[in-house]
Amino acid sequence: MVSEAKAAQPSGRSVLEELDSRIPTGFYWYLAVLACIGGFLFGYDTSNIGSALGFIPYHLSSFATGYLVAGASLGAAAGALIAGPLTDRFGRKALLVTDAAIYAIGAILSAVTINAVMLLGSRTLIGLAIGADSAIATSYIAEFAPRSRRGQLSIIQQWMITVGILVSYLIALVILKAAPGSAGGLDWRLILGLGAIPALVAVALRARMPESPRWLMLNGRYADTAKAFGLLGMEVSEDEARQAADELAQVEQARRRKTAWTAGVRRALIVVCVFFIFQQISGINVPFYYGPTLLGSYFSGGTSTAVSTATAGVEVTAILGAVNVIATYFAFRWIDKVGRRPLAMWGYAGMAVFILVAAAGVGFLTGVPKTVLVMVGFSFFITSFAIGVGGTGWLIQGEVFPTAVRGRAAAIGASVDWIANFALIEVFPAWHNAIGLGWVMVCFAVIAVLAIGFVYRWLPETKGLSVEEAVSVFERQAGAKQAAA
Repeated sequence: MVSEAKAAQPSGRSVLEELDSRIPTGFYWYLAVLACIGGFLFGYDTSNIGSALGFIPYHLSSFATGYLVAGASLGAAAGALIAGPLTDRFGRKALLVTDAAIYAIGAILSAVTINAVMLLGSRTLIGLAIGADSAIATSYIAEFAPRSRRGQLSIIQQWMITVGILVSYLIALVILKAAPGSAGGLDWRLILGLGAIPALVAVALRARMPESPRWLMLNGRYADTAKAFGLLGMEVSEDEARQAADELAQVEQARRRKTAWTAGVRRALIVVCVFFIFQQISGINVPFYYGPTLLGSYFSGGTSTAVSTATAGVEVTAILGAVNVIATYFAFRWIDKVGRRPLAMWGYAGMAVFILVAAAGVGFLTGVPKTVLVMVGFSFFITSFAIGVGGTGWLIQGEVFPTAVRGRAAAIGASVDWIANFALIEVFPAWHNAIGLGWVMVCFAVIAVLAIGFVYRWLPETKGLSVEEAVSVFERQAGAKQAAA
């Protein structure tokens, strides 16, 4: 079988190999950030509800309250599945522009909502955009990123998510402190609605971004392929683009003759999905979604008003958000040097240890010692996740599937991630009430240990490989398993 990355033209030039070997220019980083604006909106729009929840004036049942917090995640699962076949058919760029527009509409509707049904609907609409964006962004990046920097460029998605979370809490703090008397009126609407601003900026900027060159080649748009390569700093003629596309098409046709969903693709999909499940059910979003409610009483200093307690909870959650942003920088620095497997295993190990530290504070201490130990435990729990787990999931989602089915496969992975997130966030209040916060944390530690075993057994190292070579790793593993059987 011909390697996609080494598809050479008669002149001896391998266009994709050259793309994979480039040193990223500033334009590469700009494109990655632009693709990941959805990550910022993802972080902002999923966490801002935690600050607004206590002030929404509508009567909500316990299920509706859980849905209000987690409903964006459920919408995201649907959005990811819808986006998969659409992005493989219409391209990465078109869907990224559409997603940003949906973000803006959902945020505006959240701000001007007139009843609970409209609010729940607008949150679900935002979820559709979140899911679609999470299914596309890292796939788009993987299709132009050089192999030596693909991890760094892709992990911008996770970093932007952390920035969005932090900004949501900082904005909530400013609004609540500036107008505490309007918490039940204008304040919560502003907290939810301001996400429309970066979404509209994303619509304008994404409309000018180039389409993925790999997608263009597979769809026979050779003139556009040459233009896209030109924007990426490579002078490629239309004939060279056509010749490279012919080689690419031969590989894809050979795959399709067996089936596009080969044993290796199916194996990769299972690994990505299970990784995403562990990523979510190990508890990372509990402090961000429920932090203002859970932690407010620990840090309110004895004050008893709802606004002051909520503000204290938002303050401490903002601190955890800042920890998340800073720690993700180290993932950015190390992912292409250390590798996916070591970072993931050490990340889960740190999560297990430090969530137990926080559990000890909740279960055995009181007063200031309890506050300190809980804060230390949560901070390093989040640090471990940010360095080793958060970005790794989105990275492998973008790099381990072949171009022809990358959109659909990545969408399935993203959908599983969001379903797992929704399930945890929806059941957490009942789980918390049944066994207490400390024992829930112990359960998270056990799950993190199980995740270490999964990564050790099933996740291969893809550091330094082209996206085509990463696909081949899973094909070889699947072939070896079939031979052993």
